[in-house]
Amino acid sequence: MNDNHPLRRIGRDPTAFEAVQRFIARRVDDPHLAADLTANVFLAVIEASDTYRPSRGTPVAWLYGVARNVVADRHRQQARELRLVTRVAGRALLDPDSLARVEDRITAEQESRRLYAALSTLPEDDRALIELVALDGLSVADAAQVLVVKPGTARVRL
Repeated sequence: MNDNHPLRRIGRDPTAFEAVQRFIARRVDDPHLAADLTANVFLAVIEASDTYRPSRGTPVAWLYGVARNVVADRHRQQARELRLVTRVAGRALLDPDSLARVEDRITAEQESRRLYAALSTLPEDDRALIELVALDGLSVADAAQVLVVKPGTARVRL
């Protein structure tokens, strides 16, 4: 990836990092898991950067798509673990300051998690679109890209 590649800027953009933290904090309530998933998103971005195509949308929309996949993968993994009655052994330890910041973020997003629970009653496609536009602040076109639908279809769903 060359220095002018649009994804190179995401790795140094604190706004992108905070956006991913908020996205994840609305979906999980464990600060260790939130920190792990945030790191996993950026690791996935690095690993998959060669799949990004500017013609298909903005880097931010692609980043949200990666974050959405990372969170969905984790939820599927948790469901498998529950079915198998196993526990995840070990966590990445956070220093007290980092843990406090993640806990503060989770507390700040508590109301959003309640809203997210209410949204869970909607059909998956509609819920995902509303989340990306209303909660995550993506444009309808960027949300359509994340969900792999046409922008017109996304506008109708909204």
